[in-house]
Amino acid sequence: MGNNGRVPVGIVGASGYGGVQLVRLLMDHPEVELVYLGGESSAGKPFADLYPHLAHAINLPIEAVDPEIIAQRTQAVFLSLPNGLACQITPKLIEKGIKVLDLSADYRFTNLATYTTWYGTDRSDQKIAATAVYGLPELYRDRIAEAQLVGCPGCYPTASLLALSPLLKQGLIVPETAIIDAKSGTSGGGRQAKINMLLAEADNSLAAYGVARHRHTPEIEQVCSDLAGHELTVQFTPHLIPMVRGILATVYASLRDPGLVRDDMLTIYNAFYRNAPWVKVCESGIYPQTKWASGSNLCYIGIEVDPRTRRVIVMSAIDNLIKGQAGQAIQCLNIMMGWDETLGLPKLGFYP
Repeated sequence: MGNNGRVPVGIVGASGYGGVQLVRLLMDHPEVELVYLGGESSAGKPFADLYPHLAHAINLPIEAVDPEIIAQRTQAVFLSLPNGLACQITPKLIEKGIKVLDLSADYRFTNLATYTTWYGTDRSDQKIAATAVYGLPELYRDRIAEAQLVGCPGCYPTASLLALSPLLKQGLIVPETAIIDAKSGTSGGGRQAKINMLLAEADNSLAAYGVARHRHTPEIEQVCSDLAGHELTVQFTPHLIPMVRGILATVYASLRDPGLVRDDMLTIYNAFYRNAPWVKVCESGIYPQTKWASGSNLCYIGIEVDPRTRRVIVMSAIDNLIKGQAGQAIQCLNIMMGWDETLGLPKLGFYP
């Protein structure tokens, strides 16, 4: 415990969008004290140099990443790093007894061969990776509570899986017919210079990318297969939309029982998420908007059934940087520590 009775935590990779969300959220968390910020390219700089608007509120430097120092100062650490870096330091942190929440893809996969195929990085930490729990609380809350290492989901998988999970778990759809059409704001691409993220490129335009080969596809399929009870492939197509934050995932699938109507589906979804404080199922005929979730850890879900095509259509809206990234990681920490999972997280956004 820290001097004030709070749990000391750190962030590695504090300079990116995920990192700054974590800083902002953890500063308001009643049970933690942010004591360490780590980074490579920005090591030695005050955090306020990167984000001057927080200078009056946080006085921490960004330090070189040293697992020994992290272990001495913290009880839990968030790794907000590019793919392939967390796996280099996590084994040392786990050995020291530190709780690790990884926001990259490094610990999302039960089969590291899948990770290697899609991310192109060979791994030698199979033993540690086997202990990781997939950090989607609405599905794996009990496992997260016992975990030392959590692989936090990607933003697209979070929105997609929260829309799909009741359908697969209850056997309501023909699984192979599932199609996910998702759209994300530009902040999902991180805080690096990329041509397609320039205002002149992204503004007034809507485009698909990573068609049939986006890296979040195997992550979605892994959880879908777990829910369905057999190996499953899904069609996932992401799009870049000219806004800063938010994801809207629209899922289409053929119903097994063509007699099911919208009210049936609403009853099923409300029952499935009855103990999920961060999932809000919209009333009949209401479809979610990304702006509703912006700045909050909420996921809004809307449902429709098309009797002509015998398909169910589920829409899921989240803030990609909060419920899709930093907020969900803190939700997982709350569960790992035995705290209320809503602690320290924004329950409502600002509108408009």
